[in-house]
Amino acid sequence: MIKTIISNKHLPKDLNFQEGFLLLVDKPKDWTSFDVVNKVRFACKHKLGQKKYKVGHAGTLDPLATGLLLICCGKYTKLIDQLQNQDKSYQFQLKLGFRTETYDAESEEIFVANTEKISKNNFEEALDHFRGDIMQKPPIYSAIKIKGQALYKLARKGQNVEIKPRPVRISKLDLVNFDPPLAELDMACTKGTYVRSLANDIGENLSVGAYVTQLRRTEVEQFKVEDALTIDQIIDFIKNVDIIIPE
Repeated sequence: MIKTIISNKHLPKDLNFQEGFLLLVDKPKDWTSFDVVNKVRFACKHKLGQKKYKVGHAGTLDPLATGLLLICCGKYTKLIDQLQNQDKSYQFQLKLGFRTETYDAESEEIFVANTEKISKNNFEEALDHFRGDIMQKPPIYSAIKIKGQALYKLARKGQNVEIKPRPVRISKLDLVNFDPPLAELDMACTKGTYVRSLANDIGENLSVGAYVTQLRRTEVEQFKVEDALTIDQIIDFIKNVDIIIPE
């Protein structure tokens, strides 16, 4: 049971670091999820005067993505698997007519086709293919491990790896704005769904290519990004909160 949740709605004056707590973080762009973990861990260790303190995240966000990242501290690291399995929601923008090796803006875009003939109706029809239970192939540039090695490391070595499709469920996929070559969408999905793969697959369905230009995680089950704290707010909180010493 999650009793202690640190958010912009709840900033207690004292905190039991030993029992642990959950942090709602609004991850900034260009930070890895482990950057956030390391920043929080360092602040906690300094606060407690300890060499070790358990901190982990419950669901990776790509460096170029922003939004809700759940950080578990202390004994709450035992909840990571439970939290990772929860459904998630995203807002994202894709660009039609181009593709990239990483399926996002991290790598150079490659022109595929002109998008003048792609109408809003065409785009909506393409989305119909990706709602509900689908099989999705993860991107080669991902942290998934094959024979103990992360896919992105194998990709950077130029190795060809067979990636098998995985079952995922997209319970919501709504078009928010369509202004070719850009489109903005809201989606809700199960664990293991890759927004980058979805964007690429939509582009393939339309025969024009597509990649993610912006990505923001807005929800993880009941937790919402509007309740999350910035990194600076979290570090300031940890520095100034009183430590509850268990009896």
